[in-house]
Amino acid sequence: EQLAAEGMTLILVTHEMNFAREVGDRVVFMHQGRVWEQGDSKTLFANPQTSELKQFISSVRGLNQ
Repeated sequence: EQLAAEGMTLILVTHEMNFAREVGDRVVFMHQGRVWEQGDSKTLFANPQTSELKQFISSVRGLNQ
């Protein structure tokens, strides 16, 4: 939050999607080395468009709540 207030940007690569959802303003979901979906984190997790992201969200504990 402090970095955002200062106008800073951080690119973080992680498999911890709960963390990405909580911290990130924008999220890029990659599968097999390709970008499948990207967007603001709230919309992306609330309304996934691809079956790959839907399946991933359902498999991560606490992510689909």
